[in-house]
Amino acid sequence: MGKSQTFQDFLTTQSLQVPVGGFVLNLVLAAILAYILSLVYGKFGNSLSNRQQFARNFVLITMTTMLIISIVKSSLALSLGLVGALSIVRFRAAIKEPEELAYLFLAIAIGLGFGADQRIITVVAFGIIIGVIWMKNVYQKKEENQNLYLTVTSNNPHKTELDEIVDTLKRHCSNVSLKRFDETKELLEASFVVGYDDFQQLNESKASLRGLNDSLKITFLDNNGISS
Repeated sequence: MGKSQTFQDFLTTQSLQVPVGGFVLNLVLAAILAYILSLVYGKFGNSLSNRQQFARNFVLITMTTMLIISIVKSSLALSLGLVGALSIVRFRAAIKEPEELAYLFLAIAIGLGFGADQRIITVVAFGIIIGVIWMKNVYQKKEENQNLYLTVTSNNPHKTELDEIVDTLKRHCSNVSLKRFDETKELLEASFVVGYDDFQQLNESKASLRGLNDSLKITFLDNNGISS
């Protein structure tokens, strides 16, 4: 009974008051870094989903994480209660790509850092990570061609042959790779990964494909867009 009472007293006396001034400062800094992170994700992210819409969640996630950590770190009882609550509540999010998960972890890490009152470490680490992201994207732009996913669809397959499409693309693209080809009596559909150096090459290849068959359906898809 004595040991049980001692442990209960320990839980009730381990609650510390969080300084309001420091908490507000950390909350503002967390919001600023989360906003910068959302801008970085919108500019350098490679996800096919709506990056701007997804990035809007970063500020809320970061500030909420910081609030939770700031509260539970002052009380062992609250910490144990949080563990119990998280074991009951399961969060489900439509994370389609690993990159989205990586940015979410970074947003949560910012909240954890400021919630633990580790301002300098959090800001320095955030700056280094953003620098690595920027250098990675600059290096990739220098070393890689701008690749597009191209789908060509024809409702008159007897009028358009696959060889003609490939030869046309080779004349205007820096690289052509056939990924999928489907043909029936009513439909021809070919999917490629093609490389362009600029918009002019794209327009020339599109015009040449139209010259083969003006009823062709041409679809381009790219993660980052083409720099003119």
